[in-house]
Amino acid sequence: MSTSFVPSNQQRNLRACMVCAIVQTYQKFLRDGCPNCEEFLKIQGSGDAISVCTSQVFEGLIVKIAKQRSWVAKWQRMDNYAMGTYAVKVVGTLEPDIIQDVEDAGVKYIRRDGSSMDDEGELE
Repeated sequence: MSTSFVPSNQQRNLRACMVCAIVQTYQKFLRDGCPNCEEFLKIQGSGDAISVCTSQVFEGLIVKIAKQRSWVAKWQRMDNYAMGTYAVKVVGTLEPDIIQDVEDAGVKYIRRDGSSMDDEGELE
C-alpha cells in the first residue's frame, strides 16, 4: 500500500496547502509538514499553522507520480514539487505576513483559487 493512499474514512480530514496545493490529511501535515513549503511555512507540529496555511475546501485532484516533468504539472506550476496528490483549486486566503514569508523565501506566491492579485496585493 502506498503512503499516499488515503482510506475512505479519512477523506473528510483532507486539507490542501494554500501555497503549493498538495493534498494530505490533517494528521500527515501535523506529523510531516508540507513536503514543498515546510522550510518557510513551518506547519509541522502546529495545528494553528495548519489551520491558517491549508484549506479543507478545494476542487479537483491531480496526481504527480513521476519525477519527469509533465505538461499538466508545468501548466499547474507544480513541476518542481514533490510527487503526490494536488488540488486544481484551493479556496482560502493567506494572511499578508505569511505571503511575505513565502516571498522572502524566494517563492513567488500564486493564489491557488483561480483569482489573481494586483501589484498592491489586492484581488483583481
